[in-house]
Amino acid sequence: MQEDNKTAVTVIGAGSWGTALAMVLADNGHEVRLWSHNENQVNEINQFHTNQKYLPEIKLPELIVSYASLNDALIGVENIVLAVPTKAIREVLGKIRAVQKAPLTITHVSKGIEPNSLLRISEIIKEEMPKELLKDVVVLSGPSHAEEVSLRHPTTVTVSSENMEAAERIQDLFINQNFRVYTNSDVIGVEIGGALKNIIALAAGITDGLGYGDNAKAALMTRGLAEIARLGTKMGANPLTFSGLAGIGDLIVTCTSVHSRNWKAGNLLGKGKTLDEVLDNMGMVVEGVRTTKAAHQLAQTFDVQMPITSVLYNVLFNGKNPKDAVDVLMSRGRTHEMEDLVNVLEEKSLEE
Repeated sequence: MQEDNKTAVTVIGAGSWGTALAMVLADNGHEVRLWSHNENQVNEINQFHTNQKYLPEIKLPELIVSYASLNDALIGVENIVLAVPTKAIREVLGKIRAVQKAPLTITHVSKGIEPNSLLRISEIIKEEMPKELLKDVVVLSGPSHAEEVSLRHPTTVTVSSENMEAAERIQDLFINQNFRVYTNSDVIGVEIGGALKNIIALAAGITDGLGYGDNAKAALMTRGLAEIARLGTKMGANPLTFSGLAGIGDLIVTCTSVHSRNWKAGNLLGKGKTLDEVLDNMGMVVEGVRTTKAAHQLAQTFDVQMPITSVLYNVLFNGKNPKDAVDVLMSRGRTHEMEDLVNVLEEKSLEE
């Protein structure tokens, strides 16, 4: 540690979210090392203090120094922020494992679940990193578009860890007058809420692309939250987490904002584009596509009804027409609105 509780922090991944979080850390006076595999991007950040591809027109603090060498970026660092797409997590952790000598606290900010293994990101980290190189794992999640964080607009997030002292250390690293950080001990709930809201955002984009309006989207978001809570609780989460920042908070911002990649992708699908056309058009990772596959598998594994996830899976991977998919949802058998909540709470009380 350096004087005045300032420290060196390495952010792995110089996309929009990694860069925005690097700005928060730099605003707090920390020495920030921002690693990228793209040498042109590294040179741009160091020479011009910009990252035009991901955060156009934003001037980066000079405390942010970018590195192309992972070894150099990690020297003497105890805290890293892992800000890469979920599909790249294992590859990047392998590179870290190859050069790191001392234990790290890894804060991951990715929102996804790995298909087939069905592991959450914190579980992948524990699987990939030897115990002697891993001090703690922390997850940071919540309603937080990088574009707004980089403009220093008020933002609130939550951090969670099995070791709450670690969560509080990361809370102290990030918190400032623009970026408020809460703690939550429910790692499963925070990760599941952050991952599955991307599925519902894709579906919300489809309803908007079809021109169905606010009524349909409000219904979709509400029933989507019920799906998230149903699966999350089965997996061991606290159902109350889904009424907080990592649940309904993240769901609202991702389903309604023009900044949301998942909403944009769904919107294009609703307007008739194919999935391949949408992904080519986006130019950035759409986590909800991969997560839909994983959530579909989880629903089967835990025997949980997830009708929105199921029809979206058929749209994405089985070529189902988006309008027909919405019609399927609207024609489901009748049920009581509170039935899901009662079932979730009853199952939780039986476990306890």
